This record gives sequence, C-alpha cells and structure tokens, in this order.
Amino acid sequence: MTSKFSAFNLTLVRNLGGVMAQSSDDLPAEAERYVMPTHYIESDSLEVQGFVSKALRDLPADAANRDKAIRLFEAVRDNIRYDPYCFALDKESYRASRIAGAEAAFCVPKAILLTACLRAVGIPAALGFADVRNHLNTPKLQELMDSDLFIYHGYVQLWLDGETYKVTPAFNMELCERFGVKPLVFDGYHDALFHEFDEQNHRHMEYVNDRGLYADAPIAEFLADFKKAYPKLEEFNRVRIAKDSSGYDSGFSKEEGS
Repeated sequence: MTSKFSAFNLTLVRNLGGVMAQSSDDLPAEAERYVMPTHYIESDSLEVQGFVSKALRDLPADAANRDKAIRLFEAVRDNIRYDPYCFALDKESYRASRIAGAEAAFCVPKAILLTACLRAVGIPAALGFADVRNHLNTPKLQELMDSDLFIYHGYVQLWLDGETYKVTPAFNMELCERFGVKPLVFDGYHDALFHEFDEQNHRHMEYVNDRGLYADAPIAEFLADFKKAYPKLEEFNRVRIAKDSSGYDSGFSKEEGS
C-alpha cells in the first residue's frame, strides 16, 4: 500500500506535469515562472544578495549550481534557528529581505528565504505549502495550537539540470539533536523532506495535504487561515510581540532550558 508520505511525493510530480522527466538541455516550461524576484521572494534585494555571498564565500566562482544549492540549503537550515513562536502577524515581515537578517524563524519564512537565495544565483525555485501532522512539537505548543496538524508547512521545489527536488530547510541541526529527530540533508540528488519516523522509530511527520507551488508567497491568505486555525497561538504571539516573552518554551529557545 502506498503511504501518504509517498502519495504526497507522487502528487507533486503529477502536478508538475512530469517535469522530472524533462531534458536537462533547457529550462523546463514549468520552471520559467520561478526565476524572477517577487514582492516577498526578493532575490534581487541587497539583504538576500549578502546572505548568498556569505553562504557561498568558500565556493569557487565557477562552482556548479548543484553545489550552490546544497550550500544555500545548509545556510538557511542552520544559520537561522527554527522557532515556531516567531510567527509574525504583519505581511511585511515575510519579505525575504527581512528574513535574511533574522536570528530565528519558522518554516514559512525559512522557505521564502531559501527560494529567494536560489533564484538569486539563477536556480529556478518555487515556494510550496503542505499540511503536515506529527510536526516537531512540545506540550506548550500543542496546548496553544489545540491540534497536531500544522497547516501551510513551507517547503521549496528547485530545478537542477532538468530534475526537480523538494526540500525543507526548517529544522537546524542543533534542534534536531535536541529532539532526537533525523536531520534533513540535501545532497543535490535526492529530496530532503521530513522523515516519517524519528531516531527512536516513533512516528514523526505525515504529509496529509499538498497546497501546491507558488511563484510568490500568498501571505494574506496564509495569515487569515493561520489565525483562524490557531486563535490561541495567534493571541499568544500578539502578546509576545507587544511584550518580551523570552523563555516561553525552553524546547525551542536558543539555549535549552534558558
């Protein structure tokens, strides 16, 4: 029987009209929408360009796009700490130029930034969203969400030599070690999506709904749906933004137990 995880992967391939079978001689038609800067995916901004330059500083000038993609994935994954409480309530906070300077972010801003970084070096990249169950969680976060379903999990689809790859740069390596979660590693030849099971073979993540690919981030729609789905979390973040709520959940803090 095909698992929902496998079905999710197959659905994405079908939705792209078989792009993965395209020749690498030219850019697949599907990828042409995903090369230009947009309002949120500001691949031409100075902030994004600076983030890219720092991430690629050790690569030779003639490095292959595959090597650049790997390095950019790692930079977004590890240089911006994952924190699900960094849920901004205003649309402008989701612009890549703002995210590039952040210390912490959750999956949606991190996916926006990676998409912008990839486009900045000429790699076609689309922003994708999926609903996932059994996300990395803590009792505090579960209480605020009243659900184990995370809507609008952000991921990235990129094109390399005519092939498509789906990656999520959400969880930094340090956090994975803390929670006993298998880290996501992009090797340039395979997808890097959430694992179904953690290091102890406990169920960790299940992809239950694919929301598709976007040339730009649908932030107004995302914020409206997120606030409707998680009113307690939305109110918590409203208070957190108004007041310093450091130490609200040690599981996701910079220093465990701080």
